[in-house]
Amino acid sequence: MRQTLGRHLSHIRQSAKTVLVGPQILAFIPALTLGGYWYGGEGVLLFMAIIIPAMLGLVNFFTPVPSPRAAIGPVDPVTKLPLRDALVTALDQAFCKEPETGLRTAAIALEIDDFSQYQEQFGTVASDTILMQVGERIKGALREGDIAVRNDGGMFGIALAPAQRLDLESLIQISASLQAAIAKPLILDGLRIFLTASVGFCIPRRASEKNGLICLESAEVALADAQSSGVGAIRAYSPQPRRKKIQRAGLVGEVAQALECGQITPWFQPQLSTDTGEISGMEALARWEHPDRGVILPGAFLPGIATAGLNERLSEIILFHSLTAMQKWASAKHNVPQVGVNFSGEELSNPHLCEKIRWELDRFDLAPSQLSVEVLETVIARSDNDMITRNIARLAELGCGIDLDDFGTGHASIANIRRFSVRRIKIDRSFVINVDTDRQQQQMLTAILEMAERLGVETLAEGVETAGEHTLLAQLGCGHVQGYNIAKPMCFADTLDWMKTYRGKLIEQTKIRRRTG
Repeated sequence: MRQTLGRHLSHIRQSAKTVLVGPQILAFIPALTLGGYWYGGEGVLLFMAIIIPAMLGLVNFFTPVPSPRAAIGPVDPVTKLPLRDALVTALDQAFCKEPETGLRTAAIALEIDDFSQYQEQFGTVASDTILMQVGERIKGALREGDIAVRNDGGMFGIALAPAQRLDLESLIQISASLQAAIAKPLILDGLRIFLTASVGFCIPRRASEKNGLICLESAEVALADAQSSGVGAIRAYSPQPRRKKIQRAGLVGEVAQALECGQITPWFQPQLSTDTGEISGMEALARWEHPDRGVILPGAFLPGIATAGLNERLSEIILFHSLTAMQKWASAKHNVPQVGVNFSGEELSNPHLCEKIRWELDRFDLAPSQLSVEVLETVIARSDNDMITRNIARLAELGCGIDLDDFGTGHASIANIRRFSVRRIKIDRSFVINVDTDRQQQQMLTAILEMAERLGVETLAEGVETAGEHTLLAQLGCGHVQGYNIAKPMCFADTLDWMKTYRGKLIEQTKIRRRTG
């Protein structure tokens, strides 16, 4: 009761002070001057003309109020947003005032998904443009009093203005509105890009200590937990994600042993023909099945693989298991025409690559056409390595399919598509998202498909996540599709059950079409 009364009295004193020395005093000056002249004549008028400005000067009325940006401190040169320290300071100030005001704050950490790939594909100038536009969108989505800052890379931080109600539900809504603002199409050198962002937030009472730095770090831990769940996720902080992050930091030291123990193997994602509905292939995607931590996605362990110099060994293991799967699918009477295996620029620089692949194909009694060599468009677009050029050409001559992965992100020329004997382009998911509802997306995709048709190159759309996208891609003439709308990546054992179930559905649909036809 005493604290509440004290809070009210403090508020009244502050309001009175604001009225007496704030800009509101200007509203009374004309009335005071007129009254002085009316009752005291010109002498009083002259006196007030001298005394009133002097009094205002004594209370520093004419001292410029520092701008919020000046008070916040230095800003990021790209986004013009303040830096991390400003957010920590704002949180600390809100925590100090909370006992007096009863208002609560919270911290949000947000990061553009796959931002490092945009930097690699488009360069520094374009990635800075992305950061500037995302910064503007974040500011536009926030409320008055919220503070947004730029952290490293594609990460931003937000301190929410103190409010009476900042609970789990309201923070999820704020996070979703930030994601929606960032998800609007972004034009980059004439290319429409659809960004996604992962978000983590911390309600201060869940943090180990109520101070700005701990609260922000806790939000960043929640962000890391969101990113481990896939793109566009939202997570609230709890002590459990912090333990997970500490555990993941130790994964780098385990990758070498995991490779040799058979914990890192390919999972397979089906590809379908849009003409027949039949399975047209599988893509092999590395997964780490950790005995204690479950399935770990590549983003968490591939940096450790690269640091340990084990990229080539990983490629050998993925290829071996992929060809083994092809052999087993055939034995189980499942028709899988080909399996796609990703090869990095480093692996394609190996002068013995073609001999190794030929030997593996002979070992499993498989035709070269049953292996698709997937090469990133950025590797071809920037390739000045003669060994890479020769290896891709020799693999094409051997009969392997050359798939150009993430097409549309690396600016590969038509001449390079011809030069490397590309059999199929895999259209990046940035061209597929919302294609069934976005007219400009449709026009861009149509242009790509028409170009591929004129070049005699097959097409496959990646990241197909809705039935509407699948249907429109088929109508536009895209030959193959792959994505969550069809199936998520799965371990080899699960592919057998999935193909059996899918084959049954396909046969039933054929019967229905015949009866209705």
